[in-house]
Amino acid sequence: MLVLITGTASGIGRATAEYFLDRGHEVHGIDIQRGTIVNAAYVHHIADVADREAVLSALPEGFAPEILINNAGVQNSGRDIEVNLKGMINVTEAYAIGNKKLRSVVNVGSAAGHTGSEFPEYAASKGGVITYTRNVALRVAPHATCNSVDPGGVITDINKPVMEDAGLWNRIMELTPLKRWAEPEEIAEWIYFLAVNNKFMTGQNLLIDGGEAGKAEFVWPE
Repeated sequence: MLVLITGTASGIGRATAEYFLDRGHEVHGIDIQRGTIVNAAYVHHIADVADREAVLSALPEGFAPEILINNAGVQNSGRDIEVNLKGMINVTEAYAIGNKKLRSVVNVGSAAGHTGSEFPEYAASKGGVITYTRNVALRVAPHATCNSVDPGGVITDINKPVMEDAGLWNRIMELTPLKRWAEPEEIAEWIYFLAVNNKFMTGQNLLIDGGEAGKAEFVWPE
């Protein structure tokens, strides 16, 4: 299938693109950074998802993905709402709404959208992802589904400030019943399941956080 994934230069987005590629799909990635994936079935496009015209200019005219995965995101950047929420809306409205070839949309949210335990604009942006996911689910039915995967802690570079601080890491592990964070590939598996295997669940927001939301507390350097 033809797959469009945002935020593929690193982290969950890169892991997800590679997961789809390994299973024979054609993947187009959008990122503000240069591409880091070398694969004949992968095409990288450089664009800021917060800039709708830049996204439209980056992709070929008439581009109609069967699967859309909105993953691009930033944290405590001063642009969290513009990128995490408005960027998702820009891409979805352009390539999912009205696209009759579409089979599924998967949005990558965050446990912070459920708990509020994060930087204020980041939490607000991810709360918006939850609601927007439900909005899109209604609009792309009956030919497509739309759900979100909302991870807790994931082992990615963006989380190094707490991963590399032993004291903060121990506090986080005290809050996490499964006593570890997810690898990006684990989140990619959930995304693939919702995008490809799932045929009937829609408008849902899957919290995948090792149980941390039950004991939510935002841990970050002062």
